[in-house]
Amino acid sequence: MFEDRSYKRTFYSAPQSVTSLVAAFLEPTIIVAVYLAVSFSFDEPIVRSDLTLCLLVFAVTFPGRNRFKDNLLAATVEIFTTWVGLLAILLLCGYATRSLGYFDEQVLLWWAVVTPVLQVISVAIGHRLTRHLASLPQNRRTAVVVGAGPLGVKVAHALLDAHDQGIDFVGYFDDRADDRLDPEAVPQRAGSLKDAAPFIHSRSVREVYITLPLGSQPRIVELLEQVQGTTASVFFVPDVFGISIIQGRLQDLNGVPVVGICETPFTGTNELVKRISDIVLASIILVLISPILLAVAIGVKLSSPGPAIFRQKRNGLDGEEIIVYKFRSMRAMDNGPVVKQATKDDPRITKFGAFLRRTSLDELPQFINVLQGRMSIVGPRPHAVAHNELYRQLIKAYMVRHKVKPGITGWAQVNGQRGETDTIEKMQARVEYDLEYLRNWSLGLDLQIIARTVKLVFFDRNAY
Repeated sequence: MFEDRSYKRTFYSAPQSVTSLVAAFLEPTIIVAVYLAVSFSFDEPIVRSDLTLCLLVFAVTFPGRNRFKDNLLAATVEIFTTWVGLLAILLLCGYATRSLGYFDEQVLLWWAVVTPVLQVISVAIGHRLTRHLASLPQNRRTAVVVGAGPLGVKVAHALLDAHDQGIDFVGYFDDRADDRLDPEAVPQRAGSLKDAAPFIHSRSVREVYITLPLGSQPRIVELLEQVQGTTASVFFVPDVFGISIIQGRLQDLNGVPVVGICETPFTGTNELVKRISDIVLASIILVLISPILLAVAIGVKLSSPGPAIFRQKRNGLDGEEIIVYKFRSMRAMDNGPVVKQATKDDPRITKFGAFLRRTSLDELPQFINVLQGRMSIVGPRPHAVAHNELYRQLIKAYMVRHKVKPGITGWAQVNGQRGETDTIEKMQARVEYDLEYLRNWSLGLDLQIIARTVKLVFFDRNAY
């Protein structure tokens, strides 16, 4: 259900370096500029605490997302949800460190209100400006697709969707007879492969997308030799629709170009940002909830005999076995080769345990797992080892979700995939959301998930 959307996101297009550079600095700069402007308007001096806050939010939000190509309504919703999540975390940090008194309340209030509004306005202006620039004749780029099969049609659709970004799709080239082509491509066929190079040269085609199967290598090589006599940019589009692309990107391996198909999003700077945010947030949350942890532990001990903490075996990063902590909510504790999922009105669940599961309080000890480095605050929820062994054989790309650390909450859980997965379809839906999270990870998405999780804790009744 997500493959076509992810393809459009990873689809090769001409570099938009200026737009990307502006987008990287735009939102972080607006956040800092609004804070400084509001402070000046209230005649508040800019002191060390203000500069620290500005540097912190700039570091957290840089680089900003390029939203100029997004639907404006979707961009607006994401801006507000991400901003609310960031503010919630800043307020939590301020409360935990008792530093809120260093800041003027009026400045913080106006900053909170004005910042997302200006972000939306800037995106709207950028949205219109990029489309205006793309509509200018000198900025338009013509494109052709070599290969009129199903993959070629997918590429053509992506090019047609990019029409307002300055791309004009003008036709297909293929040697095969019409009855072997995709019916949709036949009317727009511009010629055979031998016609491609003259057409590209005479029409000043800027981009050529080759979608022929690898079995056509001799024809591809011949075509490349002919097209190299033009100034067109050439892109080869491999047919990878049969697999789940996770963080697909072109990399350099000691001078050898390789295409990454399935890779963790947490490498380099992203890995550092993820780990630091986990440590900071988990530390603050554990300090704040320590009285709740003590009260729940006492409640578990009084509700039924047994330990307060249940240690579960789960698969963590790269499928390695880890121990995950939970408050015990059942009389029986399944942790062997066969694990029965909890169901509604499960007789194994104690009355106090039902309350813990409904409010997700049973998950609180997992913040200790986060500090240990076994888990992350946000990520795919860990399943029992026995369930992994079962579903890895039934669900395509199931184990890909283990390319990252498991999380206390995740994208699937805030999108309704919480509670019992008593059918293959339910587990498939959960896995698809987990893979979507891996494809689109950002710190802003993590903050959005945390904010939505807090809401679900109080209003969701789909867990037991």
